[in-house]
Amino acid sequence: MTITQEPSRVALITGAASGIGRRIAEGLAIQRGISVYIVDKDAGAASEVALAISAAGGRAKSCVVDLRDCAALQKALPELTAEFGVPDIVVNNAAMAALMPAAEYSLDHWTATMAVNVTAPMILIQHTLPHMKKRGWGRIVNVASISGIRAGTGRLGYGTSKAALIALTRQFAIEVAEWGITVNAVAPGPVETPLVKINHDSATRATYDDMVPMRRYGTPEEIANGVLFLASDQASYVTGHTLAIDGGFIAAGVLVRDMFEKQPVPPIPAAASLATVAP
Repeated sequence: MTITQEPSRVALITGAASGIGRRIAEGLAIQRGISVYIVDKDAGAASEVALAISAAGGRAKSCVVDLRDCAALQKALPELTAEFGVPDIVVNNAAMAALMPAAEYSLDHWTATMAVNVTAPMILIQHTLPHMKKRGWGRIVNVASISGIRAGTGRLGYGTSKAALIALTRQFAIEVAEWGITVNAVAPGPVETPLVKINHDSATRATYDDMVPMRRYGTPEEIANGVLFLASDQASYVTGHTLAIDGGFIAAGVLVRDMFEKQPVPPIPAAASLATVAP
């Protein structure tokens, strides 16, 4: 694949050792020639992705960090981002999720979920803003979720954190827009990722297949494509938005697939049809 050089640009992607994050990192590094930090808590997997990108002609460095420890993250960032310099592009992709009843949601999991899904993105954005402002260019993309837009059973922590991430996206967007920095989010629907494979049983999959107009889960590549656009020069006048990449899930209301096969709608008489539009 031909590398399109974007001189001196550096990207940091969290949760980049697998799934959507890996596809984003590969796209930025291999397709666009951007140096990338592979940030993940899984040292082996992060190193594997960095080596694969390097073997394909890109530049990548694995950075091992546990985003639950926000104080440690804040202290570690200058060292973590020393090799290629402070990033011009930040993709907050890492996330925690668990399914449990709202009335029984554990405080420990709630705290950890908010740390990974909301507080860590804030810290990473704050770390990069002075550099982006100086350059007059920056791209921040937060990977939210349809669960941050529509409530779902068992998603108290995850859904609330993703709604907060969408709000955080807008807050930063309006305050940094005049500096040439854009801040956007994507809201994936169900996607075939390792996290989804753990949390979605056959009943959940059947429910999504029924609710998603496209009748399938998305792929990591499809989500990455949206992120790559928002992280590009082509998205220079797009900021503060959340792009749903969900097979039509958010757009759907009452979705009855076989309604007209079951009972064909009788033709409307011409006079009745005129009466309905008369002033």
